[in-house]
Amino acid sequence: MSVKQQDPRANQKARTRAAIVEAAQELQKQGITPTVEQAAEQARVSRATAYRYFPTKEALHIELTGILPGVAHVDAKLADLNTEDVEERLRLLLDVFNTAILDDEEHFRAFALGSQDTWLRHRRAGRNTEMVREGRRMKWLDEVLAPLDNLPPERKRLLQAALALTLGAESIIVMKDVCRLDNDDALTVLRWAATAILNTALDETTDTTTTH
Repeated sequence: MSVKQQDPRANQKARTRAAIVEAAQELQKQGITPTVEQAAEQARVSRATAYRYFPTKEALHIELTGILPGVAHVDAKLADLNTEDVEERLRLLLDVFNTAILDDEEHFRAFALGSQDTWLRHRRAGRNTEMVREGRRMKWLDEVLAPLDNLPPERKRLLQAALALTLGAESIIVMKDVCRLDNDDALTVLRWAATAILNTALDETTDTTTTH
């Protein structure tokens, strides 16, 4: 099984989206509740471009709400990683991020809802669905999996995509709303699933190397 190459324009889209968000944050620091138009002007992008990422003021504000202290805490923890043990690195990411979601569940659920609403608005308007989410999970997983230099790039992308299923508000929502688990059990299951996915990928890689 293979995972398609990333959209070659994805990096540019990510930079554009980040610029709009950073501009909105700067306006907030000035005591302004930013509109999409104001954020676009501050970021020096066209209004049409800004609206592709944030079709409503509410969508922009939910994104700003999603930038919570818990997210910054994950960045800080990963910056201080002092082990090359990938399983330990992965467990740290899961424990820190998924716990942060449970600690501020209402905001993260609102952020997930806003992202879906943005996607639906694009779809119903017949527009391409631009990058709705920043993709922090993928960036964090890149850092966690960095020691796996011997893993083929395609296999690493596959592993990264599979592990993304065990992180984030959507994973917590499934654990709690679908599986009816309490917070502790939700964290335990997601940790177990992530470890199982990682070990399966590593075992497959070892088997392939041995047979060759």
